[in-house]
Amino acid sequence: MRGNRPLAFVMGAALLALAACSGTPGESSPLGAPATRTGTGQGTDTVQETDTVQETGAKDPKQQAPAAPVAGAVAGGTLTVYLPGAPGPDTLDPTGGWSFTGNAIQQGLISRSLTQYARDDDGQPVLVPDLATDLGSHNEDYTEWTFTIRDDATWENGQPVTAEEVAFGICRSLDSETFPSGPGTEYSKTYFADAADYDGPYTSKDPDCSDYDAISVDGQDVTITMEKPFPDMDYWGAVMAMGAAPLGDASDPVAYAQKPLANGPYKVESWLPGEELVLVKNEEWSADSDPARHQYVNRWVFKFNQDQDRVDQIMLSGSSDGQAAVSTSLTPGLYKLADIDLDDRLVLAPSQCVAVLAPDYTKITDIRVRKALAYAYPYEDVWTAGGDVPELTRVPASSVMPPGMVGRQSFQVDGEQITYDPERSRELLAEAGHGDEPYRITMAYNELDPQAAAAQDQITKGLEAGGFSVKAIPLQASPYTVWLDPDDKVNKTLNVRGSNWCPAWPAGSAMLPPLLSAGAAFNTARFDEPSIEDAMDDIATLPVDEQADAWGALDKRIMTTYFPVIPTGYVNRLFVFGDRVGNPTGDGATGTPNYKDLYVEQ
Repeated sequence: MRGNRPLAFVMGAALLALAACSGTPGESSPLGAPATRTGTGQGTDTVQETDTVQETGAKDPKQQAPAAPVAGAVAGGTLTVYLPGAPGPDTLDPTGGWSFTGNAIQQGLISRSLTQYARDDDGQPVLVPDLATDLGSHNEDYTEWTFTIRDDATWENGQPVTAEEVAFGICRSLDSETFPSGPGTEYSKTYFADAADYDGPYTSKDPDCSDYDAISVDGQDVTITMEKPFPDMDYWGAVMAMGAAPLGDASDPVAYAQKPLANGPYKVESWLPGEELVLVKNEEWSADSDPARHQYVNRWVFKFNQDQDRVDQIMLSGSSDGQAAVSTSLTPGLYKLADIDLDDRLVLAPSQCVAVLAPDYTKITDIRVRKALAYAYPYEDVWTAGGDVPELTRVPASSVMPPGMVGRQSFQVDGEQITYDPERSRELLAEAGHGDEPYRITMAYNELDPQAAAAQDQITKGLEAGGFSVKAIPLQASPYTVWLDPDDKVNKTLNVRGSNWCPAWPAGSAMLPPLLSAGAAFNTARFDEPSIEDAMDDIATLPVDEQADAWGALDKRIMTTYFPVIPTGYVNRLFVFGDRVGNPTGDGATGTPNYKDLYVEQ
């Protein structure tokens, strides 16, 4: 037994947990309220939001390779990672990757980018160089950025990673037709100069990107010209789409999606989509070229879509299968027992993602109905059914920008935190003229995910008690396959969708436009207000030191004036580490296990 020790907690907010996590409650992206945790050491830890949470944004442009060794780390062994309810990446092509689960694995172990995240001595995420020698340089108004590419990074075939290949990889991100779910559609197409007029190397039949002038190479320098000021380019550089791709047919998107050429410490041995990804050492990677990654483990085995009960049995029984293994979730009912028994092998990792319910703004036009939905949503019942521990891995939310994000304002849309209150929901519906019969809601969920199905049952019960009628359409895949396709027949029938959004960098500019800008892929609410579009454009022209507060003020304005989305929680992640896994920690930059620094005790 242990004494009065709080749950092992990886402090620091997530800076980079990419969006497009699964749309189901059971596999939502981690989302981060770096809030205070107090614990008795007897399984009664609580989470409370404060106004003094640590703000994000630490940088170290001078961090050098190799990464500092992890104390006590040894080389060797196989490490198995069980991912209950998580389908894994849709593609291994770094340009197309846009899922929190896949990106954390690929960015940590396989594919390098201009910049990356490391952990400081206190476990905080820090932006540091990766393929670039520093964090880039910019002109006075942030409309031009130059990155000097290091000359000692190599591909798994032993060839050097060149500046031309980095430029080509970045250019690929502009091809929205080839990579429709890739992050470049949201960011490269928005910020890079003349990107609206260039369809990318494949769609434009421009295989070497020679027709696009905003990305240029001069020796080891890659320069990118911007359409508008982009002070966060160094953060955007940490997304693996901002990395290298082999020139020509070697990175043909169809084949490359299955097995990309690695330039990180590990390479792909095998991949069964939705089932298993196996990585082995990339013998051509050199620690002397990498400021943040290690190569302690011989072999990684990632097992997706695992049964939670089976994984809990493996991890908590002391079996040999669980000794050199990690589970990325835990059944909520086992939390108190695990908190007592596992000591520092139970780790809570915060992040900066937000989960939202998204009423269709073009169909549910009355703000009173949208607020009624918020009061009819049974938060804690949904969280528990979806595999979360209320007030720990899912925290009540009020704004789009999460606590800890610079500039974020603390406010409540309705004066106090909205909680499940079906009577209040019915009152609002009556005020809106819908008190005589239930208000019809049509939504979709992934019936193949047991937790998602269980969560949908709770949503349906809660909304019906609040005066709604619910048609829940079962899907055989993630709802994102429907939500993100405007031509999908099912999508056209929906009037409520959702989204779990993890910002690509720790700023309102990576939070509000992707979720609330007209036409944005993940604006599943279809929110469109010209005055808000103008406000977003205006913020980009402000002095850099004023932008954070401006985004916070806009967040409050949008939510209190329009309430277009319902924040259903800030999400953290609970990990279970086997007793032979060294350095059991979470990665504050991704809200995932700290893949870069783990090892297997021999």
